[in-house]
Amino acid sequence: MDRRLWTFSLVFIFLSFSLSGCYYFSARNEIKDAEKMIAELKGAGGEKLVPYEYCSAEKFLEAAKLEFDHNDFKMAKGVASRSKSAAKTGLSEVKKK
Repeated sequence: MDRRLWTFSLVFIFLSFSLSGCYYFSARNEIKDAEKMIAELKGAGGEKLVPYEYCSAEKFLEAAKLEFDHNDFKMAKGVASRSKSAAKTGLSEVKKK
């Protein structure tokens, strides 16, 4: 009985660490990608041409970094994804103009 409990505990600890690590790296990569897209949008004149998309992308990125700093990696990844989406929309609008 004691051995089963010990084995279960080790498996549980291993899975919890491995799953939390996955969100850490994916959130960090998503934030980096969002930063790159926002820089592209800014370089294309997004501040003046598409201010709504630009501000949305920046604020979502700011929120993603805040969530990341609070170790909420799943939420940080989701918000960074929204930032990328806003920047991508802004870039497509800039190219139309």
